[in-house]
Amino acid sequence: MVSITASVAWWARTEPQRLALVYGDQRLSYGDLQQRVERAAALLHARGMGPGAVVALLMKNSAAFLELSLAIGHIGAVLLPVNYRLGADEVGYIASHAGVQLLFADEELRSAVPGGIPVVWVDAPAQADSRRLAAPADARAPDAHPAQVNELYRLMYTSGTTDRPKGVMHTYGNMAWKCLDHLCALGIGKEDKLLVVGPLYHVGAYDLPGVALWMAGGSLVLERDFEADRALALIASERITGAWMAPVMLNRCLASPERAAYDLSSLRWLVGGGERTPEERIREFSSVFAHARYIDAYGLTETCSGDTMMEAGRELEKIGSTGRPLAHVALAIMDDEGNALPAGSQGEVCLCGPKVTQGYWRDEAKTRAGFFGQWFRTGDVGYLDAEGFLYLTDRKKDMIISGGENIASSEVERVVYGLPQVAEVAVIGLPDAQWGECVAAAVVLKPGQSLSLEQLRAHCSGKLGNFKTPKRLVICDALPRNPSGKVLKRELRLRLAEMK
Repeated sequence: MVSITASVAWWARTEPQRLALVYGDQRLSYGDLQQRVERAAALLHARGMGPGAVVALLMKNSAAFLELSLAIGHIGAVLLPVNYRLGADEVGYIASHAGVQLLFADEELRSAVPGGIPVVWVDAPAQADSRRLAAPADARAPDAHPAQVNELYRLMYTSGTTDRPKGVMHTYGNMAWKCLDHLCALGIGKEDKLLVVGPLYHVGAYDLPGVALWMAGGSLVLERDFEADRALALIASERITGAWMAPVMLNRCLASPERAAYDLSSLRWLVGGGERTPEERIREFSSVFAHARYIDAYGLTETCSGDTMMEAGRELEKIGSTGRPLAHVALAIMDDEGNALPAGSQGEVCLCGPKVTQGYWRDEAKTRAGFFGQWFRTGDVGYLDAEGFLYLTDRKKDMIISGGENIASSEVERVVYGLPQVAEVAVIGLPDAQWGECVAAAVVLKPGQSLSLEQLRAHCSGKLGNFKTPKRLVICDALPRNPSGKVLKRELRLRLAEMK
């Protein structure tokens, strides 16, 4: 058996009093957690679910989310976490495409649930304890399903940065190899405590390293929602050793006026990523979390996240890189025909290994288009240096073509970030009658600051070629992002194209 569920059951048998989960005022041991998993498995079994059935969770973070995800594995069903920020039509598309047979949904998300799907509503008491979900008194959990490496474990629908959501297939083997790589790369043991503040429907929170800690006997400290000062307080009070945060979350922690009031010395590492991390953010992190290292990382939903990580001691030397591939990940830079390119050459980042998806659910055409043979095509553009460190430059569909010249938006963003007024920036191409596309900068300003297009262009002069210098400036309150922190440039293009 290769599953997180089996690992939890083993710790419950060997060290039942070991702390597994902290949620609100609850402190669940592995023994407690296993009891809840078996009760939830009994409920699923009573509802007719079994091996291969697709069970969806439209839920915010809660103890019940984790308990149900483990119970789904216990009976051999397929886990489908759904983004709770979606509308009913979007949820309906995913449910129909995936073939969902049962949906668990938080009560407060009723407006996002389409008709025609069997639903179990999860109220506030049940969110804290899945045993409160209604189940027949005589319901019993079946024996644990003996999961095999090639069996389907989970479906995850992409966030749609470039296209209609696709159902990524994860096998039990994908998940097991992901956990092994993350445990080794991060040096995780049973004394570690992970702060989980991102949404569990996303690989960042669930997988990076997420529930991998339960394989090692560690503890998860789970928050329903993210709040910067609460996260800092938990790092101090729970003596958190590791965390994953989307860029916007880390930014808020670093900007907290109360940050000096917390003892943050327990934190050993924080995994970031989701976009190319500005040098200023890495240096500020080191000044706030003096005993921790910031680990820039790169990964995708299609690979269960976390394919490259920056190595200890190389952070300053390799600023701008997302590190080197983990133990069981092969990485190559390829041209449009699938030919490997030498170090220093820019091309498409391609990945191969046992944690890479076998393809997209019920979509052979997109599966074929997503691979060069055994190599998964990420759609990201980058290069490897002579030591094999990965540097990302863009997404292929985010490349700006102006006057026949290819412009990497991240290169322009790096320069704009040098302006003291700028908190965040996203650079995109907008339609232009003369040049095909013009370079446009969407900027979020720091409080009390102002910026004109003339000031922006003057700052870029000499640092960028004139054809790369933004010809349009739009001041925004916030940039649209997906849960991993990636800027949704397609959405940004639509917004800005509608503005006169």
